[in-house]
Amino acid sequence: MTAGLTTIIYPVKDLDRAKALFKALLETEPYADEPYYVGFKDAGQDVGLDPNGHAQGLTGPVPYWHVTDIRTRLSALLDAGAELLQDVREVGGGRLIASVKDADGNLVGLLEDTAS
Repeated sequence: MTAGLTTIIYPVKDLDRAKALFKALLETEPYADEPYYVGFKDAGQDVGLDPNGHAQGLTGPVPYWHVTDIRTRLSALLDAGAELLQDVREVGGGRLIASVKDADGNLVGLLEDTAS
């Protein structure tokens, strides 16, 4: 069971300013533009802007590793010494996410698309 890193989520305080910055950086319009999430795709990379990220304890960008069994992978990370930040939850469209912090304080996200 391998994991792939193709999604990174940035917690943002001003969604409109962050959206303008990433539009300029990526030279593209967002594929998702909602008050709770703005998403861009560039060269196979998903870049998301989360206006609620800071309220959920996120202090910086979170790389989300795509996995096929989020609960098993989360358990393995916790067994390896990771600290749980966010347990598995659905964020819409059959997408599950969770996040942990490693011993050095680095954030690691997990993402499973159950609909695919």
